[in-house]
Amino acid sequence: MVKLSSIILLMSITLVACNTSTHNRVEPTKSIPHIKQKLTGINYELTEKDKALIKDYISRHKLTMKETPSGLFIYVYGNGSGLPPKNGDRVTYYYRVTLLDGTECYKSEPTKPESFIVGHGGVERGLEEGITFMRKGQKALFILPPHLAHGLIGDLDKIPPRSSVVYEIELIGVEH
Repeated sequence: MVKLSSIILLMSITLVACNTSTHNRVEPTKSIPHIKQKLTGINYELTEKDKALIKDYISRHKLTMKETPSGLFIYVYGNGSGLPPKNGDRVTYYYRVTLLDGTECYKSEPTKPESFIVGHGGVERGLEEGITFMRKGQKALFILPPHLAHGLIGDLDKIPPRSSVVYEIELIGVEH
């Protein structure tokens, strides 16, 4: 009986202690703005770090590139024809993807170009955006920061987490 009353007493003390402890509690509604502010600051720092790495790459390779408002870096060259692709158009292209350190990740087969429909997703946001600056027959170099490429986790294969990627593109077809 002493054992049972000891267990009941211990359980009662534990329950009371758990219910009255407030030193570790944080009011959820008061902490959300603080968390958002911290995450925004961290995101800004990471974006600036990515931009610095990309600008270093551009400088080392003596490239002249334009930055879009989204943070995509582009350089389009060569003679092209027709109108630039827009949402709903199917584009066909050859590509090569590398990391900023030059490691090749992917490339299209010489006899098998890739294609996608602009505005339907399924490819990196940066690739989709960059293609819209091109015309059939042109080549381009795009540098996609992580938020326009494979984000925080990479592609779980050849592209590591939080990696900027370099796309070499040749646009060979646009079906309006």
